[in-house]
Amino acid sequence: MLARALTARGLSVLLLEYRGYGGNPGEPSEDGLALDVRAAQDFLTREAGVPLVYFGESLGSAVVTELATERPPSALVLRSPFVDLASVGQRHYPFLPVRWLLRDEFPTRDNVGRVKAPVTVVYGSADSIVPAAQSREVAQAAGAKAVEVPGADHNDPAFSDGPELIDAIAGGSGPPAQ
Repeated sequence: MLARALTARGLSVLLLEYRGYGGNPGEPSEDGLALDVRAAQDFLTREAGVPLVYFGESLGSAVVTELATERPPSALVLRSPFVDLASVGQRHYPFLPVRWLLRDEFPTRDNVGRVKAPVTVVYGSADSIVPAAQSREVAQAAGAKAVEVPGADHNDPAFSDGPELIDAIAGGSGPPAQ
């Protein structure tokens, strides 16, 4: 639904399924996902040759933020980003030493401050997976525009084709390519 809504606004969309997701082989790791997103960015730069808006949801927010530190987009839109993987994990498993157990960091907050592009953060006020406070913290670290969707949870329809998200992504793209 998100891709349809964006193409209806005149944008081209590449949907990326990372290793370990969507039936793809492999295990999702910080290094592996970084390779996947770089391959997609290389393809788009070669084939499209137009300014790119990077968009990432949840874990994908960490992946595209890291990419944006090395390969700046024309804009970066993050939906429900977390501070880092351990911070969100600790919220769900407070009885475990999550930071000690994890191999990957996915430090979104630390990386977003180094992004040299406009950043927009969209999040739900009732997100049960990534607390709204963490998304606000990422927005603050970026000096970003923050768009809170009142009452929205992590996977609510507002994040499939809701106007707040579509406007944030389309607004970062500038005029459609001809």
